[in-house]
Amino acid sequence: MKKSTRLIMSGENLELTNSIKQFIIEKSEKLFYHNEKIIRMRVEVKYDQHKSSHQKEYLAKGHLEVKGNDHNVTEASNDLYKSIDQMVLKLDRMMRRRSRLERTKRKQPHGIDLPAYIPKISS
Repeated sequence: MKKSTRLIMSGENLELTNSIKQFIIEKSEKLFYHNEKIIRMRVEVKYDQHKSSHQKEYLAKGHLEVKGNDHNVTEASNDLYKSIDQMVLKLDRMMRRRSRLERTKRKQPHGIDLPAYIPKISS
């Protein structure tokens, strides 16, 4: 990970252990290879203990700040590591799509539209 990029991690109703932090860092490293324009990445991990059913108790929220529109993703599952993995995969797909669209725009040149008749200025 580059020095200029930042990764901010936080946990709600859940203590971030070293193994969880290391897992988040390892999974999010590939996002920084896609685009050097990433300013900051925030990852929030939440345990929802008040769920009525015992499914989708762990939430992983990812907020990727880039030049242009930011990317926000939320993923929920019954396993914390699965939620983090799915959240990073969604952000990865968004970044790949963004770079593909930028390449497409560069390949399609567009001319400047000028009116057909330009009046002369008389002095």
